[in-house]
Formats: sequence, structure tokens, C-alpha cells
Amino acid sequence: MAWIPGGTFRMGSDRHYPEEAPVHSVAVEGFWIDRTPVTNSDFARFVAATGYVTHAERPPRAEDYPGAKPEALVPASVVFRQPRHAVDLRDVHNWWTYVPGADWRHPRGPQTTIIASGNHPVVQIAFADAEAYAAWAGKSLPTEAEWEFAARGGFDGAEFAWGDELRPGGRVMANTWHGAFPHQNLLPRRPGTTAVGSYPPNGYGLFDMIGNCWEWISDWYQEHHKAAGECCGSAGDTRGLREASIDPRDPAAIPRKVMKGGSYLCAPNYCRRYRPAARMAQPIDTATCHLGFRCVIRPGGKAESD
Repeated sequence: MAWIPGGTFRMGSDRHYPEEAPVHSVAVEGFWIDRTPVTNSDFARFVAATGYVTHAERPPRAEDYPGAKPEALVPASVVFRQPRHAVDLRDVHNWWTYVPGADWRHPRGPQTTIIASGNHPVVQIAFADAEAYAAWAGKSLPTEAEWEFAARGGFDGAEFAWGDELRPGGRVMANTWHGAFPHQNLLPRRPGTTAVGSYPPNGYGLFDMIGNCWEWISDWYQEHHKAAGECCGSAGDTRGLREASIDPRDPAAIPRKVMKGGSYLCAPNYCRRYRPAARMAQPIDTATCHLGFRCVIRPGGKAESD
């Protein structure tokens, strides 16, 4: 873990998506934070020690989803499927699908594995799963202010975690989408997570605070202004995903936490949320193939905002 000294910083942004505004002053006390997201190997040790079963591995209870078809009440999770051609970016169903058998061990579906990806961030993690790991490890999930303060790496007010240029000197600084999202991939590999620490650390020595995978935050989501819309898929309105799968309830009634950092699905043409100020709401019962977490330890106290 890395020690993040306390301080005051300008949280949020007035230059991008409305839910990030307004910029406001926040004071944060010092805390320790994981240098990388929790990895598959880390999470596997937790599961081996406790026998924990994640949300995506449990069949949904019929009483929680009235009217759901019995064949839909199976363990499943949300997976990115790359379309072969340009699609309507207003419809997230063009690249997201609810896949039976998708879970942290099989992040893209039952035929996939993490055997060669122990040092990749664990994904397909619901909020309760992240909380359970943190409690086992004697840690906590970060507040939004703690996470953003740490992500900025001492660059108060900068656009990115490393300064004001997305690619300073042409250098790629994070695992984000290359090409026109979601159909064009200009990387020599399929879109997905990369080993933690594959990109440069920020000013506090933290890796993957931007890109690779979104990260769960302990704060309940509160709108500053109405959100700009869906981002990379599941972070915004999941109405279609749920109606297409097993949940006929109004998603507005599903509690939501904040997630931060963006992921490998964030692109210049869609979801420019690969910045410390960016924030999205995520239903606590929804795990996806691009959402993980990291933990903190606080000597005492917590963030306060003006």
C-alpha cells in the first residue's frame, strides 16, 4: 500500500460531464491505499480462505425478481461483446449482454478463464463482494474524495492523473480503448484488462487509477446535476439490460454506489471518463467485466467537503 498524505484539493470538474460539477474544495485526512486494484490472485486467496461465493455465482431469488422466467434465474453477469461494425451509441445493448456463467473466474463467460491472468484486476465483482474482501483483509473501500485525491497524484486541478495531456509526448499512460468504440479496436490484442502495473504510476506511486477497470467507491451516488448518459454500458441506466434479462423492477429503485476511474472501454469518441474527476452510478447488484476495486486503511477520520 502507499501512504497518501492529507490535504485539500479541488474535487470534480466544470469542463466535462455535468455529474462531475461543480468543482468544490475538499479536505482529506491521510490514509493508506492499495498501489494496484485487487487482482485475481488476491481474490482467489480470499475465496480459498473463506469459501466466499460472489453475487454473480449465485442464482437470483425468484422473490426478488417477480415475473422473471424460471430459465432466467441462473447465475449470470454482464459481458462486453464487440460488434463487427459501427452501431448506435445510444443503445448499450449493441455491446452489452447478460451471460449465464459469467463470474470472476470466467469474466467473459463460462468458456473463459483467469488461469493466465492472476495479475490482472479481478472483475465481475458486485459491491457486496468488494466489501466482503475488504473486511477480510482488514481494510475498507475508499470514499469518493479519498479515491479522487489519490488518483490525482498531487496534480490538483489537472485533467488526467499525470497532467493535462492525454498522451504526453505520444506515450500511452493507461489501458483505455484505441479506435472508434465499440467496433474498431486498433490494439494488437482483444480489448480487456491488462496486468496491473503495466502503465506508469501516478505521482503517489499508484497504478491503474485510470483505465483498466472501474473501481467501486463506498459512497452512495448522489447527483450534482443530471448525468450525461450511459457510459461504456452498465454504469448508467441499466433499464434495458435488466428488462432484457431478469429484472422487471424500476432500476431507479436499485441502490447505487459511485464508481471511478474508467476502464479499457473508455474512448475519445465515447465515455471520456478516463480522468480523476469522472464519476458514474452503478447498481450495487450489478457486476460487469470491467469493474473491480482497491482498498484503503485509515488511521482515523474521513473526508469532509465544503
